[in-house]
Amino acid sequence: MDDSLAHALTQIISRRRDVRAEFTGEALSDEELRSLLEAAHAAPSVGNSQPWDFIVVRDRDLLERFAAHVAGCRLDYANSLDDERRATFDPIKIEGVGESGLGIVATYDPTRSGPNVLGRHTINDAGIFSVVCAIQNLWLMATARGIGVGWVSFYQEPFLKELLGIPEHVRPVGWLCVGHVSCLQEVPDLIRFGWNDRIALDDVIHDDRW
Repeated sequence: MDDSLAHALTQIISRRRDVRAEFTGEALSDEELRSLLEAAHAAPSVGNSQPWDFIVVRDRDLLERFAAHVAGCRLDYANSLDDERRATFDPIKIEGVGESGLGIVATYDPTRSGPNVLGRHTINDAGIFSVVCAIQNLWLMATARGIGVGWVSFYQEPFLKELLGIPEHVRPVGWLCVGHVSCLQEVPDLIRFGWNDRIALDDVIHDDRW
């Protein structure tokens, strides 16, 4: 085993952050963007089905329309919280759609490789899991290159599908804000702002049975 590679990967994993406020707006080069997409496309997938597509969004109008939709969804969520929890949530920035200047939308196509995908017979969500593996690959490569990624989850799927012309049978799995950053925070935002803390590893390990 190459200890230097293990150390490098450990460093990358520990530095990975869900970026919101640190985007500089500097555009990625074609080579940088290609390297992220190549990393994503190299991910493992159920039955080697590779059920992902990646929509690269740079159009300013599309970015602004999506950002406005996200802001509305954020407000709906804020209004659902009690006063104490809302006071904690209000300072937390939940997206960097405009600031990053680039969105990568990872989608899942359940028809890729036909109806009988090896490994999906009893676990239908294995296809979604495959797309998430691709997203994680992209995210780790971005971190290794000093590029920020923020996963936006405050949106309604029908809105996003209509906005980007995504076919009816294809599901958007995540909108990723991607771009150069001024820094990567030492402490994740949700911990810094007191929303949630990291659970100790020993508290989530079970031997043999739950």
